Amino acid sequence: MPINSKDKGKRFERQVADMFRQEGYSEARRSAQYCGKSEESADVVGVPKLSIECKAQEKMHLYDWMEQVENDSKVNGRMPVVIHKQNNKEVLVTMRFEDWIQLYREWECGNE
Repeated sequence: MPINSKDKGKRFERQVADMFRQEGYSEARRSAQYCGKSEESADVVGVPKLSIECKAQEKMHLYDWMEQVENDSKVNGRMPVVIHKQNNKEVLVTMRFEDWIQLYREWECGNE
């Protein structure tokens, strides 16, 4: 049976929202995107300060995906992240180095 890529994407968006809820972000949910229109262009909303793009695809197009979420983040002022996975692989997060180093420095200060 062929895999419906839209359904696969929706399932992954719900999975990511659930992962955030399990980490205490109770407002995390898949955004309501009807015909490409939404109050939020991010795939998952309810996570403060993040603009989240979710991708469950075998072929990685990280720079294209990052460009998409960066454009969204210019509108909402949030940190752009791409949460992605391939079949039978773990979920990964891709972000700009400048954003990652900011988070790392904050983490490092809290662990000294």
